[in-house]
Amino acid sequence: MRRRIRTPAYSLQQTTWLGRIRDAIDSFSGKSPSRFAILIFTALVLLFTLLFSLPIASASGHATPLHDALFTAVSVICVTGLSTVDMATHWSGFGNLLVFLGVNVGGIGVLTLASALGFVISRRLGLRARLLAARDANPSLMHLGPGPESPAVRLGDVGNLLLIVALSVFIIEGALAVLLLPRMLIDGIALPDALWQSAYYAAMAFTNTGFAPNPEGLGAFSNDYWFLGVLMVGVFLGSLGFPVIYALSRSWRTPHRWSVHVKLTLVTTLILFAAGAIMYIVLEFDNPDTFGRLDGGDTVFQASFLSMMTRSGGFSTVPIDQLHGSSLLISDMLMFIGGGSASTAGGIKVTTLAVLFLAAFAEARGRDNMEAFGRRIPADMLRLAVSVVLWGATTVAVASIIILQMTKEPFDYVLFDVISAFATCGLSTGLTESLPPAGAYVIAATMFMGRVGTVTLAAALAASTGRQLFKKPEERPIVG
Repeated sequence: MRRRIRTPAYSLQQTTWLGRIRDAIDSFSGKSPSRFAILIFTALVLLFTLLFSLPIASASGHATPLHDALFTAVSVICVTGLSTVDMATHWSGFGNLLVFLGVNVGGIGVLTLASALGFVISRRLGLRARLLAARDANPSLMHLGPGPESPAVRLGDVGNLLLIVALSVFIIEGALAVLLLPRMLIDGIALPDALWQSAYYAAMAFTNTGFAPNPEGLGAFSNDYWFLGVLMVGVFLGSLGFPVIYALSRSWRTPHRWSVHVKLTLVTTLILFAAGAIMYIVLEFDNPDTFGRLDGGDTVFQASFLSMMTRSGGFSTVPIDQLHGSSLLISDMLMFIGGGSASTAGGIKVTTLAVLFLAAFAEARGRDNMEAFGRRIPADMLRLAVSVVLWGATTVAVASIIILQMTKEPFDYVLFDVISAFATCGLSTGLTESLPPAGAYVIAATMFMGRVGTVTLAAALAASTGRQLFKKPEERPIVG
């Protein structure tokens, strides 16, 4: 006797409109996770542009012009810190709340945010969502696919990674705010304002944004080394990247268990921080407009603070436009490198620079393979690193040419602000505030390109990865 198979009742019912939307989003995110992430990021920018345009968002009660609203939305969501308006006075309480929420949403990251949305839509963290979040922890998977190397965060740990992302935002920002609050109360700031400003500064430090809630900015705390030191710690933690924070939270007592990514990120970050501070001391010690009037200890601290902020922090205690041209060039280099992968910092990332140097060392020694900390790094990583640098340099070059043609401003000022936009740093020579609307749109596009990431954007533009069934004859061109 043949058994009858019962069909679930829900499969016989017509799919609701909400279910069809959920299925369509799930299908699109599975076919092209990078495009899905960019779509979400673009939607956030458009949403915040609309909100910033509302009269209730401005302190004057008037609608903010479109180019200012769009620029602010991109700067907030991309956690950049550049602005075309005075962030401390232009926005109302509602507008400042939008800024605070926007930087935290943007700081989570493009792909991690997309993973979280996919989790909410499907009400479960399935394989597609795990793959999407894993690409945020290790962006090379988007281009190369899973490989034999050990990633910073494995696929099975992605659920824990999302938890770490959420906890790190609340715990670290909360701790920073607690450390900042007493200093503000000592300075005579009323308790309600001190609570708001401490939380605001904590968010701006950890997300590497650099906005200030008070009109005088860091000028009121330029000699408060406790306050500035807390900001440095927040920027440093935010620039490490969530995979590194995740790894350190699990095995901070056993460094030998850290992955190559974690070790490269920490070592390269510390080297760049120390090198930047030394260069600023050497180049600016005789500049009366920056460090020339400070004693030795103050010069070391302020140079260290500036070195940390050029990693994507965005805060500044000295006028950037008064730096020597050589110091501006050093700042350009530090900003272009940026922070760690999958972090709140921008730039090409410190691991990209590390891979390039490892390749150069291997070539100088006549070795075929790149090695670091007892591990071999695949050659595919070198091709990806070169692509990231090339795409980043091209973006900066094109934007610089356009802004130079529009404004006729000095090249070193234009280059500084464009790299600051691409690297989502937020430091400025003052050029950005005086840009015409067309220039604001160019800088906004540069910020978006920098935050979305060259790897993500390149993967989104590629419809599919074709399989090459044969190899063409090999021939070596002359290089160098």
